[in-house]
Amino acid sequence: MKPALLVIDVQKAFFDESPATAESLNQAIPYINAAIALFREHQLPVVCVQHMEPENGLVPGAPGYDLPESLKILPGDLHIHKTYGNSFNKTPLEGELQKLGIDTLILSGYCAEYCVLSTYRGAENLDLSPILLRGALASDHPERIRFVEDISSLVSLGALRKSLE
Repeated sequence: MKPALLVIDVQKAFFDESPATAESLNQAIPYINAAIALFREHQLPVVCVQHMEPENGLVPGAPGYDLPESLKILPGDLHIHKTYGNSFNKTPLEGELQKLGIDTLILSGYCAEYCVLSTYRGAENLDLSPILLRGALASDHPERIRFVEDISSLVSLGALRKSLE
């Protein structure tokens, strides 16, 4: 197993969608940051995926496009810009993962039932092994996180830590 961590759509604009969304994102960030630290400790790739909506002004350089200061993504991490829910659709993500020999993806981020689940299914279609990180998903509707976890492969941070040792 050679994993990469995907952090999907944790961007400032999405904190403003609703109080429930902001709360969900704020609850997920500590788990995401712990996974980022774990992946760095094991010298494994961290991939930051950011959603663009040019028609709504969500583009690189726009304030809402930026990452929150609390998220521990670094400039040297792989950054992917997407315009579809599936992070693989019309992006260089697949090719970048192939170059790194990645066969397993640990997924985290927003929105569990849309972009995260679309990317999960996209990874399966490419014969990659996607796994959701428990506690590291966000949604406008917390019950949908549970639904997505129930229909997907899931790992806790503790189990992930053990498997990387």
